[in-house]
Amino acid sequence: MEEILIKDIDIIDPKVNETAQMVITSKEEDTGKRKKLYIESYGCQMNFADSEVVTSIMQSNGYDTTSSFENADVVLLNTCSIRDKAEQTVRNRLGQFNNIKKRKPEMTIGVLGCMAERLKEKFLEEEKIVDIVAGPDAYRDLPQLVLSAEGGEKGVNTFLSREETYADIAPVRLNSNGVTAFISIMRGCDNMCSFCVVPFTRGRERSRDPYSIVNEAKDLFEKGYREVTLLGQNVDSYKWSPEENNKSWLEKKERKGESIQVINFANLIEMVAQVSPELRIRFSTSHPKDITDEVLYAMKKYDNLCKYIHLPAQSGNTRVLELMNRTYSREWYINRVDAIRKILGEECGISSDMIAGFCSETEEEHQDTLTLMDYVKYDFSYMFYYSERPGTLAAKKYEDDIPLATKKKRLQEIIDKQQEISLERNRLDIGKIHEVLIEGTSKRSDEQLQGRNTANKVVIFPRGNQQKGAYVKVKVNDCTAATLFGEVVS
Repeated sequence: MEEILIKDIDIIDPKVNETAQMVITSKEEDTGKRKKLYIESYGCQMNFADSEVVTSIMQSNGYDTTSSFENADVVLLNTCSIRDKAEQTVRNRLGQFNNIKKRKPEMTIGVLGCMAERLKEKFLEEEKIVDIVAGPDAYRDLPQLVLSAEGGEKGVNTFLSREETYADIAPVRLNSNGVTAFISIMRGCDNMCSFCVVPFTRGRERSRDPYSIVNEAKDLFEKGYREVTLLGQNVDSYKWSPEENNKSWLEKKERKGESIQVINFANLIEMVAQVSPELRIRFSTSHPKDITDEVLYAMKKYDNLCKYIHLPAQSGNTRVLELMNRTYSREWYINRVDAIRKILGEECGISSDMIAGFCSETEEEHQDTLTLMDYVKYDFSYMFYYSERPGTLAAKKYEDDIPLATKKKRLQEIIDKQQEISLERNRLDIGKIHEVLIEGTSKRSDEQLQGRNTANKVVIFPRGNQQKGAYVKVKVNDCTAATLFGEVVS
């Protein structure tokens, strides 16, 4: 089984107010196939899951993987467009690849994912730095695109599908700790948040056949995996019907008052939870406008549905949320948080995304974000200052009028607030016993293991005789803002 190289970690460094990139590449694999593939993934978990699909497709077409791009016949970058820094990182990496290509002209370089969708003409015609451009719905076509490029033609497919979910493709698990894995349950997004490029780069929302999702979870469990994360841009809007998920058919049935067998997200997580009580289930990402009490009660019903929800707020001010086209108010968001605390308890983990310095945000509105953080008590957050993305609704409608120095100042205040709250939340766990799924050796020491509890908090403890993939009871005796420390108890 392949392993991953994690070169950086997707966290906020409060010293520099920037987000480091996570880069995942497959290690060396030699099964005697004729050609070598090197792939790097940037950005969100959806990109990492997509790279596992791409690797499966390429392996089925005569490729082994390599950890060295210098040795590769095909080099692919699965890219992210959510922030300018991510795009600049990819451009710099393409420059390195093209330096190798000067000495090895037969190498094929391709860009996948969101940047491919957004910048295809620029990459191919203006800058001439890639041979292949493939959007998120075109991965089945990659072998043919490579052949086109090898024949001297540019390989391009950025067609956005209304049906493609890759449900029939068994991903090659690049995240091969052998314990945790991703399962994509839907693709695309119908929300039009004004700051976001995803609806334009990943297309319309469509849900995957739930029975294929359950079968993938069963297969992973049988192979020794003990945790899966169900992925979607907005998992709470998951909806599938046996009539091939045909919306016009659904609407016709509803008008006639006929019963409809529709599987929603609450139904789906119950189906996956029933694979085995020893298989933990997480999911990401939830949208505040769509998360229902039905989902929360399903989480309460099954112990293996982890008590953790990533619920991005983006801002704590209603006017700014309206400009962002988030379609909920501060009050609605608080209502959903109150429901989580009421149904799942105070110990349920909640995390968020926060954007500092969105268009026209005032100092008072920024303070509303800080007071929301005080109210919710997030366990952690992903925090950024606003970066205008070309083609988004915000770029077309609003002036990016907050000075960079002000954005950075506000971001630092959000980071400082989150550090304070995270430490406060973690201190509440001291003296308590948590069930922890062991994911592997701690980065701190070979004599320590690490895993996560149900609330998605990292727990570190002495190795002893414990093995990766096992569940253990750990009594917490110390913490930082990011980590719990403890010892195994019988």
